[in-house]
Amino acid sequence: MAAAGAKVAIAARRADRLEALAARIEKAGGAALRIEADVTSNDDVIEMVDKVVAEWGRLDILVNNAGVMLLSPAAEAVLDDWRRMVELNLLALMGVTKAALPHLRAAKGHIVNVSSVAGRVANPGASGYAATKFGVVGFSESLRREVYADKVRVTVIEPGLVRTELGDHIANPAFKADLDKRLAAMEALTAEDIAAAILYAVSQPPHVNVNEIVIRPTDQER
Repeated sequence: MAAAGAKVAIAARRADRLEALAARIEKAGGAALRIEADVTSNDDVIEMVDKVVAEWGRLDILVNNAGVMLLSPAAEAVLDDWRRMVELNLLALMGVTKAALPHLRAAKGHIVNVSSVAGRVANPGASGYAATKFGVVGFSESLRREVYADKVRVTVIEPGLVRTELGDHIANPAFKADLDKRLAAMEALTAEDIAAAILYAVSQPPHVNVNEIVIRPTDQER
């Protein structure tokens, strides 16, 4: 986004990651605003949005990308894992969107929600995760119908297997091993592939709303 000319605000809990990313953006000639925030905290979310508007004067594009994937059979699930996924994958996304919406309406802006193919196909062992991602898809479509008359666009990105740290949080040994095996057997997507899909969606002419992008590795069957 920065390479395409956007001034970007980057928000996360890990300050070291923010500093490293901001340094890369600025070294390449871009502008980056670092915001250390926990998007499950309403106070942090409000402060985050206020900082962006105070720094840049407006908010045009929101990308909701925070999430965790804690896989296990429903009968063995830890309720706190389900609760964590609901709070981060779904409720935080909804809360950030709500806080940003007045500014996005003013800017005729764009909301990009990163879901998953798990929001289309619910696999065994992923009941809690799939529930949150189906929720993201449903929320996004309802939201699109609420804001389309304000010229605000809404896009859902639904990636398949991406080579990130998402799987590192899986505590169930069998499901962690299965994910590692699947990743080893294919050329998985990269974070850059997803970023390119997001850039495509937000760079279309204002009359074009790319509602959904499903993006899988060529090697992935489901």
